[in-house]
Amino acid sequence: MKLRRSHIIQATVLLIGTIFLARLLFIQVLSEEYALAAEKNIVQPVVEYPYRGVIYDRHGELLVCNTPIYDLMVIPKEVKRLDIQAFCQDFKLCAATFAHSLTKAKAYSYVKPSVFIKNICEEQWASIQDRLSEYPGFFVQVRTVRQYPLPILANTFGYIGEINPQQLAADTVGYYAQGDMVGISGLEKMYEEALRGQRGVRYKVSDARGIVKGSFKEGALDQASTPGQNLKTTIDRALQVYGERLMEGKLGSIVAIDPQTGEVLALVSSPTYDPNLLAGGDFSKHFGALEQESCAPLFHRPIMAMYPPGSIFKLNQALIALQEKVLRMSTAYACDKRLLNCHPHPSPLRLKDALKYSCNPYFYHVFRNIIGAQVSTNAYETTRIGLEKWCGYLKSWGLGRPLGIDLPGEKSGCVPDSQFYDKWYGKGRWKTSTIRSLDIGQGELLITPLQMANFAAVVANSGYYHTPHLVKQIGEEPALPKEEGKHELVIDNEHFEFIADAMQESVEGGTSWRARTKGIVICAKTGTVENLHGPDHAVCIAFSPRENPKIAIAVYVENAGWGSRAAASIAGLLIEQHIKGEITRPWLENYVLKGDFFH
Repeated sequence: MKLRRSHIIQATVLLIGTIFLARLLFIQVLSEEYALAAEKNIVQPVVEYPYRGVIYDRHGELLVCNTPIYDLMVIPKEVKRLDIQAFCQDFKLCAATFAHSLTKAKAYSYVKPSVFIKNICEEQWASIQDRLSEYPGFFVQVRTVRQYPLPILANTFGYIGEINPQQLAADTVGYYAQGDMVGISGLEKMYEEALRGQRGVRYKVSDARGIVKGSFKEGALDQASTPGQNLKTTIDRALQVYGERLMEGKLGSIVAIDPQTGEVLALVSSPTYDPNLLAGGDFSKHFGALEQESCAPLFHRPIMAMYPPGSIFKLNQALIALQEKVLRMSTAYACDKRLLNCHPHPSPLRLKDALKYSCNPYFYHVFRNIIGAQVSTNAYETTRIGLEKWCGYLKSWGLGRPLGIDLPGEKSGCVPDSQFYDKWYGKGRWKTSTIRSLDIGQGELLITPLQMANFAAVVANSGYYHTPHLVKQIGEEPALPKEEGKHELVIDNEHFEFIADAMQESVEGGTSWRARTKGIVICAKTGTVENLHGPDHAVCIAFSPRENPKIAIAVYVENAGWGSRAAASIAGLLIEQHIKGEITRPWLENYVLKGDFFH
């Protein structure tokens, strides 16, 4: 028994010894990781940042590209016999800044590289690269920053910036490291994973003075970086450029959509800024200045601004009333200005002419017919039931919720329901007369410009829309399956045909006449939105051609007065530009560019 126990103990000791010897052999002979660690004084890893994917418009025109920029890295342990005065002169630093930066680097790590000077431009790097070998412990790491051939679509593209601690903590796959750049907003954020690519690494061998002698083990351990995937967007660059030009000096939005696909052709937010300002070494200075501007150029109005829709909403009211059979196409009402103020036009009117001339009192009656249909002897309960039915239609059209465009930050707008008014007035304490401002698209109803353009697409398609989107191709693959995101509405087709007829007549002889363009059939509806804080806002939605429509558009110009002036003019010019490729009414273009819409 004792002998057997001694054998077991001897075997155990022998096994443990064998394991230790095998591990030692692996560490000292076989493992490249430990070989690198043993030679870390002369071998340094250099991260190779991948080229971020570039962005094109729908025709393959370049919108966003990359340009190289240089970070000066430091390994504090290797900084020896440094001529600080010469170094500061070459890199345009003061002695205090040098000392602070070196102290910060030592605090991070004495032996690991960290950024000493960030964002050295190519011109400065060219002037000093030959003298870098005189400064042991310092080397340059190349990466790229964004460059924009045309200063357009700033808020749509978004910008990239250094990853923050919260984003690092949220990185569950461990891709990012401190100091990495990441998409912060816009398409850069939405498509970060596709655009970023995959980092690589190469190992360089340096002598005691820090002079690079070549690659380690002839590059056997190097890993090449993988470029990010390119994006092909739905944007029409020429249309976008023209839209931004027309909106110069104005506050507001333009959204143009291909109604047959949901592809966004133009997305104008005004005022805007040159996106090159937020791509480079002066990011913080420029971002701070933009953030302080009172006109909020960083605010992406097409998807974030929420406005009362005004008279364009009369189209929605008419569709609901026709579908609910509480209104006929032949129903006539007088333009009774005791009910609501209105501009001069013929009276009484039937529905089509009420839309053509945008009669306010007419839609006072329409809304009452929808909300006040007698379903209960209690007026308050009747209004409650009617409002919920009204809300159901609007929400099915994509109002009161985000449409799902491929951009972060899209707002939902506001479709006020019975719970909304219960909180405001108290349950059982509001009825049709309480919420009458909704009849002409005012009051608590709020819609984004994107939702307005999408509704124009709904009418253009006679009852359906595709989810609006900005990217049609990622790398070589389509971004969306062909039929994905199609939404059908529960409105009879004949009602949409009637509404389109009324919109066409509005252009040919009604309030939308400035959108009229020779040789193109345009359907449009204007609106003038009451503004308690200054001049009224101008709005217009339109689509064209009437058959096989190519563009649906919404224009919203803040503080510009009547929609028939600013908004209808801009809509007509953009439709002409998109369909004809030229402008045949220079007088109208000059009128818009001048921007004096009150005379």
